[in-house]
Amino acid sequence: MCHVSLSNNHKKMTISSTFSTQANALLRKNLTFQKRNNKTNIRLILFPFILCVFLFLLQPLIDNQFDKPQFKCGCGCINNTTTCSDSEKLCGIQYSDQNQVLACAIPSPPEWPPLLQLPPGKPWYPPVYTMLFTAENHSFGQIVSDNMFPTVLTMDYSDIMASLASNMLGSEAKPESNNFLEPAFTSDLPIYYVQTKCPQDDLLFPPIYSVGGIDAQQYMETFPFTIAGFHVDIEIGCADGINLWRNSSSEINNELYEGHERSSPQRINPIFSAFDFLNSNENGFNATVWYKSTYKDVTNFGPTALLRIPRSVNLISNAYLQFLRGPGTKMLFEFVKEMPKSETPFRIEIASLLGGLFFTWVVLQLFPVVLTSLVYEKQQKLRIMMKMHGLGDGPYWMITYGYFLALSVIYMLCFVTFGSVLGLKFFTLNDYSIQFVFYFIYINLQITLAFLLASFFSSVKTATVTAYIGIFGTGLLSGFLFQFFIQDSSFPRGWIIFMELYPGFALYRGLYEFAQSATSGSNVGTDGMRWHDLSDSANGMKEVLIIMFAEWIVVLFVAYYIDQVFSTGSGKRPLFFLKGFQKKPLSSCKTLSIQRQGSKVLVQMEKPDVMQEREKVEQLLLEPTIDHAIVCDNLKKFYPGRDGNPGKFAVRELSLAVPRGECFGMLGPNGAGKTSFISMMIGLTKPTSGAAYVQGLDIKTHMDGIYTSMGV
Repeated sequence: MCHVSLSNNHKKMTISSTFSTQANALLRKNLTFQKRNNKTNIRLILFPFILCVFLFLLQPLIDNQFDKPQFKCGCGCINNTTTCSDSEKLCGIQYSDQNQVLACAIPSPPEWPPLLQLPPGKPWYPPVYTMLFTAENHSFGQIVSDNMFPTVLTMDYSDIMASLASNMLGSEAKPESNNFLEPAFTSDLPIYYVQTKCPQDDLLFPPIYSVGGIDAQQYMETFPFTIAGFHVDIEIGCADGINLWRNSSSEINNELYEGHERSSPQRINPIFSAFDFLNSNENGFNATVWYKSTYKDVTNFGPTALLRIPRSVNLISNAYLQFLRGPGTKMLFEFVKEMPKSETPFRIEIASLLGGLFFTWVVLQLFPVVLTSLVYEKQQKLRIMMKMHGLGDGPYWMITYGYFLALSVIYMLCFVTFGSVLGLKFFTLNDYSIQFVFYFIYINLQITLAFLLASFFSSVKTATVTAYIGIFGTGLLSGFLFQFFIQDSSFPRGWIIFMELYPGFALYRGLYEFAQSATSGSNVGTDGMRWHDLSDSANGMKEVLIIMFAEWIVVLFVAYYIDQVFSTGSGKRPLFFLKGFQKKPLSSCKTLSIQRQGSKVLVQMEKPDVMQEREKVEQLLLEPTIDHAIVCDNLKKFYPGRDGNPGKFAVRELSLAVPRGECFGMLGPNGAGKTSFISMMIGLTKPTSGAAYVQGLDIKTHMDGIYTSMGV
């Protein structure tokens, strides 16, 4: 089938405008829209301001609550009476409850024996723990590793602390973020002294209970201990220790990566430590120590928990000294203790505590503004009208995108300025350059998402309701679901990254990291997040920035593509970026009829002039000429039925050929399809079927070119 083509030597009217003219028109349109919505804009700017003021005013109220006696360091009467004068009171951590401990001064922290970190063992006595070792010199590694396990428990009741430190003690209790109260001595989990072989026959105390027919008490010894003014009896049990050779450090590494807790059910003797003596010999000492580093502070606000590593280093050092100088040589490691600290008031930074949730809502408030503005243009046919007056897609995207970016930057600057002026540590402690980069990338991603989703909405009300439901839901899901996944160290990191592909979760994760850094800096008295902190694997800001930047670029191209293919008035083919101009074959015309809507009678127009027009179109399709500016072939527009009503044909099989230079008018009663026909010809609506050409350009795929010679 042939297409209508036009020679380039024929003159035609073109509509064009400079970039500055288009920019001025778009700017005026955007400012007019914002002016009409000035009340909404004022509320938008006031929202972060009011929220920051609310958090600022709430902080003194929270501080006042924690300044009450129940949160201050405790005091008690020396004579153990309920009432006494201030001179008869003694204040300190030993008189405080759990809520008061954080505020107490600790001038002389208690001393604790150094311990090994033991993995969960088996429910039988005595438990058996494994130590793995390797070395370039097998015999050297075997001798040194054998020196690490004592053969008997040695105790001096006149100096129990020194006696405990000289033995190989360990515990399954997990460490905490401070060492004031060693969990091994305060929890129900037993403390073990590891040696080569536990005694089988010597019953030190009468049996108390049995496990599997074995008297468990024969492997336990009790020692009195004084700590922080309290006298307690500590039960210490015996555990067998065995050392196993591995051919290389890679074998040890693979075995340890199974995980202590996960592998314990399958492993007969769980691994408590591993060493690689490398090239060590009598002339030099060089070793690698493996340890578990996945423990986190229970509160999730402090630093990573302390690790029981020093004892392992001390053991291997002593073993090497005994290899060189004999069993009598030893470096004493008597105790570990918390650093002294002064009395500090208990404080909670409310902005950092609630900032992740509240500030997520603040930033997301921009999304409905951009989305509704774009959908409003679509609903009111403003963009198509601007196209008819010479607006191109490139200038439209550049100017509109730049306008929304400038609006978003001003909004975010106001937000950060409000919080900083009010002294919220969420803003003041974290590096402003990191905050700028984070917010800048996200608002760009948010704008591109609005462009993308605007293609799927035709009603401003629907877009507004959907956007605000998304904002509210994103905040709740982030604060009450996604945050728990972040804080759970056992939750797979890959799933965290997958969830951060949703922009709302990525935004929350970044704000969460800001809040954590501000809280930690406020408690310790240091700065918040700095650029070097992004290299920390526990800090998720780096991966969030990478994800958001990549999504920004991808979504921008996808949004532009969908706009070109599916937007009304453009209608480019899906592979328009691969193929050049190609006209769709025209179909032949069969009948010509115009039906008045609502009439029950369909009048078939068979008049000679109508038949002649149809034949003219068919002839033009077979032998195209340059004399006709508009050719319509079998053009139809059908509106599907709604609410139980039948569908209607607005235009039924219209064929038409308008010669160049002719003044053409269309007459017909109401409902005959005149407006629907013109709407299809100017790109406001797409035809249901059929074809129409203006200057040889198809109205379905080349309206951009048609607009250069059309005015409405």
